[in-house]
Amino acid sequence: MTSSSTTHDTPTPITPLLKSLAYEPQNVSASSIASAFALIFNDSLSTVQMAALLTLLHSTGKDQDPEVLALCSASMRNAASKVDVQAIMRAPAERGGSYRGGLCDIVGTGGDGHSTFNISTTASILASPYLRIAKHGNRASSSSSGSADILENLFLSLTPSLPSSSPTTSPATPTFVSAPTLPSIYASTNYAFLFAPNFHPGMRFAAPIRKQLGLRTIFNLLGPLANPVDGPGKPQLEARVVGVAHQRLGPVFAEALRLSGVRKAMVVCGLEDLDEISCAGETRCWRLEGPKDDSSLEKRDETEKEQGYDVSQTKIIELTLHPTRDFGLPCHPLAEVGGGKLPHENAEILLRILRNEASPDLDPIVDFVLLNVAALLVVAGVAKDWREGVGLGREGISSGRALKMVEGFVRGSEKVRKDGWE
Repeated sequence: MTSSSTTHDTPTPITPLLKSLAYEPQNVSASSIASAFALIFNDSLSTVQMAALLTLLHSTGKDQDPEVLALCSASMRNAASKVDVQAIMRAPAERGGSYRGGLCDIVGTGGDGHSTFNISTTASILASPYLRIAKHGNRASSSSSGSADILENLFLSLTPSLPSSSPTTSPATPTFVSAPTLPSIYASTNYAFLFAPNFHPGMRFAAPIRKQLGLRTIFNLLGPLANPVDGPGKPQLEARVVGVAHQRLGPVFAEALRLSGVRKAMVVCGLEDLDEISCAGETRCWRLEGPKDDSSLEKRDETEKEQGYDVSQTKIIELTLHPTRDFGLPCHPLAEVGGGKLPHENAEILLRILRNEASPDLDPIVDFVLLNVAALLVVAGVAKDWREGVGLGREGISSGRALKMVEGFVRGSEKVRKDGWE
């Protein structure tokens, strides 16, 4: 009998919680939900219990409660593989403006149904000459090309051909990196991709149930809030941009991030219910700004370890952005930014962008990406305004620095692969 089966023979009782969710959801606390949710990651719930919990959270709308999202994402990060952030931070990194060299991410919930190009993945690469990027992602679920899919195909283009007569000579992929090997990646590049299954092993217990349920659950919202670099406690990402697929989720995610202690972030949603800054028109944004602090990250962490951090000091500012008015870029209909339909097609487009192979067919996608690069650079504090962020994004392409960063990630992953076989 496997350990999984043994656990399911004696599941942890959560019947009182399930009954309360079914009949008196208004009386159920976020902490009690998070405590039950945490049981998923050590396989302490039966399949029936897990299905009931996920379904009731969805049907009651509790999965869109800011406090529930904040506490459940903390449970998910607590169960994740532990990342040695201090070891990562020992690698040299550029600093500029109010950016202090910390890790950053740009990510969306997915599920917007627009089938656009891999914008956040490309934006994360173009931002990497200026920021230390920890791009959290997975394979496609609601689209044909997820972040892992496009990067895997990009690796095939950037990795020299190797004989494939044995498993030790298979080329590296972006899915090779794990928590123990992550610090070594940053020794030679600012860019790393954190393949979610490698860092969230407990998710394997939920995967079969999610597939059988066939409906969107709280897990579809938690990905952008569960970067394993953050850990269970105080957030370790210095800055982030999070896209949501429905405007009603904007203030929900902003509040969830604030409750989690995040102080440099922006939640975005195009008016088309697009989980990116839209190239077609206006985008609603909810920007989190904490108190000004010129001390180093290390000094700030030391101070807050003694005194704590009052999340009420972080303000949420709502604003609207437009490609032309704010970024100086033309608008493009979403029909022009669909990219390819398969990962290898999108990887070809990404490589053309990184190699600065300009052509009219790429202009709408490049402009779309630059909008989102600029947003991350402004939120992190490297760029003073949206237009300067666009200029920095362009320079990352024309100088070849963005390509060099992703090439460094490929080399680092290749070293991880070789070391794993020795």
